Amino acid sequence: MLRPSGRDEKIMELALAEARYAADLGEVPVGAVLVLDGEVIARAGNNLIAACDPVGHAEIRALRMAAGQLGNYRLPGTTLYVTLEPCPMCATAMIHARIERLVFGATDPKGGGVVSQYRIGQDGRLNHGFAISGGVLAGKCSLILKEFFQKRR
Repeated sequence: MLRPSGRDEKIMELALAEARYAADLGEVPVGAVLVLDGEVIARAGNNLIAACDPVGHAEIRALRMAAGQLGNYRLPGTTLYVTLEPCPMCATAMIHARIERLVFGATDPKGGGVVSQYRIGQDGRLNHGFAISGGVLAGKCSLILKEFFQKRR
């Protein structure tokens, strides 16, 4: 894993804002921001429930927005920031999109696709990989999830 930078924390704050917005809508609070050449090109939160979309994860939504904006399903040179370690589905979508780097906040011990349960993007088994920086604002990213699920119990 790569060491995160101070800029990573600033962009993770934008992802946290997306997660908070998702929580306000009753969605699991996960947010994602996609950056190209230092500019935010897409940002999204989870939207599975409202959209009745089983693949409405924040990461997938941000990748779709960016691909539509750029007119290409390949997104080389991009960095994806996400508040929670991506699941295997999202990690595989990142492979197909050819993202360059992933920065995530909290790990997902049960379903994490890049460090916790699987090593998608770094195990050399697929035709593309991406650099990873984890643990960026992990405390804040974990707290928003804990508070969300405590309220639901």
